[in-house]
Amino acid sequence: MSPRWEPNPDIRRGRTVVYNLHAHLVFVTKYRRGAMDDEMLTRCEEIMRKVCEDFSATLTEFNGEADHVHLLVHYPPKIALSVLVNSLKGVSARRLRTEFTARVNQAAMHGHFWSPSYFAGSVGGPPLQVVKEYIEQQKRPD
Repeated sequence: MSPRWEPNPDIRRGRTVVYNLHAHLVFVTKYRRGAMDDEMLTRCEEIMRKVCEDFSATLTEFNGEADHVHLLVHYPPKIALSVLVNSLKGVSARRLRTEFTARVNQAAMHGHFWSPSYFAGSVGGPPLQVVKEYIEQQKRPD
Protein backbone atom coordinates (compact mmCIF):
# COMPACT_ATOMS: atom_id res chain seq x y z
CA MET A 1 0.00 0.00 0.00
CA SER A 2 1.49 3.37 -1.02
CA PRO A 3 1.27 6.46 1.18
CA ARG A 4 -1.38 9.07 0.41
CA TRP A 5 1.31 11.69 -0.13
CA GLU A 6 4.91 11.73 -1.14
CA PRO A 7 7.23 13.43 1.35
CA ASN A 8 8.88 16.59 0.05
CA PRO A 9 12.67 16.19 0.30
CA ASP A 10 13.06 19.98 0.66
CA ILE A 11 11.08 20.01 3.90
CA ARG A 12 13.48 19.21 6.70
CA ARG A 13 12.89 18.56 10.35
CA GLY A 14 14.77 19.44 13.47
CA ARG A 15 13.87 18.56 17.03
CA THR A 16 11.48 21.51 17.36
CA VAL A 17 11.15 22.85 13.82
CA VAL A 18 9.98 21.92 10.34
CA TYR A 19 11.57 24.14 7.70
CA ASN A 20 12.14 24.76 4.01
CA LEU A 21 14.46 27.77 3.69
CA HIS A 22 16.24 28.53 0.44
CA ALA A 23 18.31 31.59 -0.43
CA HIS A 24 19.62 32.80 -3.76
CA LEU A 25 23.00 34.43 -3.11
CA VAL A 26 25.15 36.44 -5.52
CA PHE A 27 28.75 37.39 -4.73
CA VAL A 28 30.65 39.79 -6.98
CA THR A 29 34.44 40.03 -7.22
CA LYS A 30 36.06 43.22 -5.95
CA TYR A 31 35.69 46.02 -8.55
CA ARG A 32 33.94 43.41 -10.74
CA ARG A 33 37.34 42.27 -11.92
CA GLY A 34 37.10 39.24 -14.18
CA ALA A 35 39.18 37.16 -11.82
CA MET A 36 37.74 33.67 -12.33
CA ASP A 37 38.06 31.06 -15.03
CA ASP A 38 36.39 27.65 -15.25
CA GLU A 39 38.97 25.93 -13.03
CA MET A 40 38.60 28.59 -10.33
CA LEU A 41 34.80 28.39 -10.49
CA THR A 42 34.95 24.61 -10.09
CA ARG A 43 37.24 24.96 -7.06
CA CYS A 44 35.08 27.77 -5.66
CA GLU A 45 32.05 25.48 -5.83
CA GLU A 46 33.94 22.71 -3.98
CA ILE A 47 35.01 25.12 -1.24
CA MET A 48 31.52 26.61 -0.85
CA ARG A 49 29.89 23.17 -0.83
CA LYS A 50 32.17 22.16 2.09
CA VAL A 51 31.42 25.40 4.00
CA CYS A 52 27.69 24.77 3.58
CA GLU A 53 28.08 21.22 4.90
CA ASP A 54 29.90 22.59 7.95
CA PHE A 55 26.83 24.75 8.65
CA SER A 56 24.37 21.85 8.08
CA ALA A 57 23.26 23.61 4.90
CA THR A 58 23.18 22.32 1.31
CA LEU A 59 24.58 24.06 -1.75
CA THR A 60 21.79 23.05 -4.13
CA GLU A 61 23.02 24.90 -7.22
CA PHE A 62 26.16 26.85 -8.14
CA ASN A 63 27.32 28.68 -11.26
CA GLY A 64 29.07 31.87 -12.19
CA GLU A 65 31.00 33.98 -14.64
CA ALA A 66 34.38 35.70 -14.53
CA ASP A 67 33.19 38.41 -12.12
CA HIS A 68 30.42 36.85 -10.01
CA VAL A 69 28.86 33.65 -8.68
CA HIS A 70 25.29 32.52 -7.99
CA LEU A 71 24.43 30.07 -5.22
CA LEU A 72 21.18 28.40 -4.24
CA VAL A 73 21.49 27.38 -0.59
CA HIS A 74 19.09 25.30 1.51
CA TYR A 75 19.83 26.26 5.11
CA PRO A 76 18.47 25.57 8.61
CA PRO A 77 16.75 28.31 10.65
CA LYS A 78 19.37 28.12 13.42
CA ILE A 79 21.89 29.67 11.01
CA ALA A 80 21.87 33.42 10.48
CA LEU A 81 22.19 33.90 6.73
CA SER A 82 24.69 36.74 7.22
CA VAL A 83 26.97 34.43 9.23
CA LEU A 84 26.81 31.78 6.50
CA VAL A 85 27.55 34.40 3.83
CA ASN A 86 30.55 35.78 5.76
CA SER A 87 31.97 32.29 6.08
CA LEU A 88 31.32 31.42 2.41
CA LYS A 89 33.04 34.60 1.23
CA GLY A 90 35.88 34.52 3.75
CA VAL A 91 36.87 30.88 3.34
CA SER A 92 36.55 30.91 -0.45
CA ALA A 93 38.53 34.16 -0.80
CA ARG A 94 41.34 32.89 1.39
CA ARG A 95 41.59 29.54 -0.38
CA LEU A 96 41.24 30.90 -3.92
CA ARG A 97 43.91 33.56 -3.29
CA THR A 98 46.24 30.89 -1.86
CA GLU A 99 45.64 28.25 -4.54
CA PHE A 100 45.52 30.60 -7.55
CA THR A 101 48.07 33.24 -6.53
CA ALA A 102 49.39 33.68 -10.07
CA ARG A 103 45.90 34.36 -11.47
CA VAL A 104 44.53 36.67 -8.76
CA ASN A 105 46.00 40.15 -9.09
CA GLN A 106 46.27 41.12 -5.41
CA ALA A 107 47.40 44.67 -6.11
CA ALA A 108 44.48 45.44 -8.44
CA MET A 109 41.98 44.04 -5.92
CA HIS A 110 43.60 45.74 -2.90
CA GLY A 111 43.94 42.46 -1.03
CA HIS A 112 40.26 41.54 -1.32
CA PHE A 113 38.66 38.93 -3.53
CA TRP A 114 34.92 39.58 -3.06
CA SER A 115 33.10 42.89 -2.95
CA PRO A 116 31.90 43.55 0.62
CA SER A 117 28.26 43.60 -0.52
CA TYR A 118 26.14 40.69 -1.75
CA PHE A 119 22.63 39.87 -2.94
CA ALA A 120 20.39 37.57 -0.92
CA GLY A 121 16.86 36.65 -1.93
CA SER A 122 14.47 34.14 -0.43
CA VAL A 123 13.14 31.63 -2.94
CA GLY A 124 10.70 28.75 -3.11
CA GLY A 125 7.24 28.22 -1.81
CA PRO A 126 4.09 29.97 -2.96
CA PRO A 127 4.14 33.57 -4.21
CA LEU A 128 3.91 36.30 -1.57
CA GLN A 129 0.36 37.28 -2.59
CA VAL A 130 -0.88 33.71 -2.10
CA VAL A 131 0.60 33.61 1.42
CA LYS A 132 -0.96 37.02 2.23
CA GLU A 133 -4.39 35.82 1.07
CA TYR A 134 -4.05 32.57 3.03
CA ILE A 135 -3.27 34.50 6.23
CA GLU A 136 -6.12 36.97 5.60
CA GLN A 137 -8.57 34.05 5.22
CA GLN A 138 -7.81 32.53 8.62
CA LYS A 139 -10.97 32.30 10.71
CA ARG A 140 -10.67 34.12 14.03
CA PRO A 141 -12.69 32.72 16.89
CA ASP A 142 -15.62 34.87 18.00
